[in-house]
Amino acid sequence: MVEKDSKEITVKRQCELLDINRTSIYYTPVPISPEEIEIKHKIDEIYTRWPTYGYRRITAMLKRYGYEINRKRVRRYMREMGIYGICPGPNLSKRNKQHHTYPYLLRNLPIERPNQVFGIDITYIRMKHGWMYLVALIDWHSRYIVSWELSQTLEKSFVLTAVRKGLITGKPEIINSDQGSHFTCNDYIDLLKENNIKISMDGKGRATDNAITERFFRSLKYEKIYRMEYETPRQVRQGITEYIDEYNYERPHQSLGYKTPAEVYFGEIGGKKLFQESS
Repeated sequence: MVEKDSKEITVKRQCELLDINRTSIYYTPVPISPEEIEIKHKIDEIYTRWPTYGYRRITAMLKRYGYEINRKRVRRYMREMGIYGICPGPNLSKRNKQHHTYPYLLRNLPIERPNQVFGIDITYIRMKHGWMYLVALIDWHSRYIVSWELSQTLEKSFVLTAVRKGLITGKPEIINSDQGSHFTCNDYIDLLKENNIKISMDGKGRATDNAITERFFRSLKYEKIYRMEYETPRQVRQGITEYIDEYNYERPHQSLGYKTPAEVYFGEIGGKKLFQESS
């Protein structure tokens, strides 16, 4: 996200623009073992295929694949990866208890136009020697990826950056998310309220509440991420940029009458965009 060797803009200014604490840029993490990376990648594969699975069933699946691992360790890894089974279970809610949640506003709501509803979510992106996190903001009517950001940590700043960038493109009536701490924190809630955006949050245990966003992540992983072995954050960013450009501007969707998401999104709001700017 921050280019330390950039000759065009200082690290300090990059951090200011991205709302990142500059000290985090110079933090050197503890090396991660190859075993941990391998297991987390396998957890990601299982969760992507079966997003309703919690840590118990994922533990069982890992054992079927030959991994000797207990539930406690799997649960910790999933927490570190920022993923939780959709089906409810004991003590699985990871929102901050001091944060407020909001009702799900989309039940029986016809989604008929661009900028009516955006969905936002975070997913784990594997690399050869580690991982990153992707947050994406998606217009549910057109399937257009309005904005996205990558981060090597789960700091809330990259989520806020994605939302701010998205609001430059379009201002939705509603943004829907899960009840994770990134989406219940005061900074996120205040940002939406300042822009008069209604806040909708998935109900616990309802796998269909954020299905459009989850479907995009699944396609991204099966069609791009799992076929590559990215070694650097720069390679990850380049690969995701290429995929989202193709997804938005070149790939017709059957559900859109074989139009691209960009054609539906910009065509129906009367705008025009000839190219995609890299994030």
